Amino acid sequence: MSLEKLSNIIFPDVDKTPEYYIKKYPKRNLKEGAKVTRYAPSPTGFQHIGGIFTALINERLASQSEGVFYLRIEDTDQKREVQGAIEDTIETMHNFGMDFNEGMTAQETFKGEYGPYRQSQRAEIYKTFAKDLIAKGLVYPCFCTPEELSDLREKQVAEKITPGYYGEYAKCRNLSAEEAIAKIEAGEEYILRLKSPGNIENRVEIHDLIKGDISFPENDQDIVIIKGDGLPTYHFAHAVDDALMRTTHVIRGEEWLSSLPIHIQLFEVLGLELPLYAHVPTIMKNDNGSKRKLSKRKDAEAAVSYYKEVGYPSVSVIEYLLNIINSTFEQWREENPTADYHDFTVSLDKMSKSGALFDIVKLNDVSKNVICKMKADVVYDNYVAWAKEFDAEMYGLVTANEKMSKEIFNIDKEGPKPRKDYAKWDEVKEKIFYFFDELFYKETAKDVELPKTLTLEAAKDVIKVYMNKYNTNVTSQEEWFEDLKAIGLELGYCANRKDYKANPDQYKGMISDVAGAVRAALSHRSNTPDLYTIMSILGKDNVKQRFEKFLEI
Repeated sequence: MSLEKLSNIIFPDVDKTPEYYIKKYPKRNLKEGAKVTRYAPSPTGFQHIGGIFTALINERLASQSEGVFYLRIEDTDQKREVQGAIEDTIETMHNFGMDFNEGMTAQETFKGEYGPYRQSQRAEIYKTFAKDLIAKGLVYPCFCTPEELSDLREKQVAEKITPGYYGEYAKCRNLSAEEAIAKIEAGEEYILRLKSPGNIENRVEIHDLIKGDISFPENDQDIVIIKGDGLPTYHFAHAVDDALMRTTHVIRGEEWLSSLPIHIQLFEVLGLELPLYAHVPTIMKNDNGSKRKLSKRKDAEAAVSYYKEVGYPSVSVIEYLLNIINSTFEQWREENPTADYHDFTVSLDKMSKSGALFDIVKLNDVSKNVICKMKADVVYDNYVAWAKEFDAEMYGLVTANEKMSKEIFNIDKEGPKPRKDYAKWDEVKEKIFYFFDELFYKETAKDVELPKTLTLEAAKDVIKVYMNKYNTNVTSQEEWFEDLKAIGLELGYCANRKDYKANPDQYKGMISDVAGAVRAALSHRSNTPDLYTIMSILGKDNVKQRFEKFLEI
């Protein structure tokens, strides 16, 4: 009776029972094998690529099993909340092709029958479960001050005892209900702790869907479940939420592995059904031969905003992350070059158990493959959307020359092996600048790239003749090259590598040097797509003008 009185003094306004909420949020009516997963970030700042990685695994498993993927906001640490972080999370996930079936839809709104999906709005639910545990003698108020707890820790460390609030060191654990009531009535501040039934000598065993069978000592710490501000800790809130939201699979970062004994114990104490757990490996980076965690502070690529700023298509990032999630994705993509990535089946048991290595070079390879398969108008639309935000000059030039820009983006697109020019949109300008007079004529003589075998004077000698002799009416690349070769032979260049190697002194160089001179005059670059196509896009007048300007360098 006194425990019940204690629970009523602590929570006088709570009039519901755990059974009320268990009935309110019934087992979901889903097909056999459907998974209910969640993405549950704290709204404390920018999205980390590790969050996209974990969310993608959750979304794919829910989606491919015709289950539910929901967004829960874990905002019980309100001091650290960043305004707009919830909307940013929703928008970021949408941009990466992940939309939630349920959960928060904005700062204050949500969809779904298992809400609210924001922990700060679920305080009454946590209090209901906490009140029930107090009445059962499984949770107690702790009146220790921060100073007392600090002194206790120092003493334990000095005596080489495992630090923490447990067993004989849990000063308030064995207070009677009457003693606790007297302290509350005297105005003493308190928090609520779990009276842990665990014994460090015993082990808790669990099958993790990624790590396999794992074993830990039982939790014996009397963890805090409700803080001084009345809000729950992550440990307590997640157990109540995952049970009531009927989460079947908790898929989260491996940094939570050490908390697993606490969470298993909480589900047992609460009498709630334990979900299946899968702990995802941490995303690592190779730093001078040693692996380390991808760092928000040191690594630009840790922030999701980085991928947008430099212009990786979101689908490129997703396909790269799928490579990390399941190494079989790469082979699947080779066998299914045109298939949508949603057709690939993600499997937890095929995930690496140890740190997932993030490799920007590999991401670039994946992204080049993605972009090269896009139709020219899709590349145009994607590039324009990026440039509008990040490169005003290119946005103006490309949109003012839409027809030409689409022709540029279509160079060597139609064949069986499309060109792989770009991994991200911030690389486009350097690759196509020479099509735009406004950029091309900004370059100075020192910016002109020539073949290593050709001097500027020799290149000018070629152009002087070529500009007056080349056929402006050729209609194919083959015809164009035969024309170039004929002019080159007249100028004393060799068309046969064997002949040139045998008698180099008899020739000025190879026909490739003639092409190099034309390329330098038209683009100022030594490496470009097919010259016939470039000349076709530029048009006769522009080609002639560029030859004339080249001779003035």
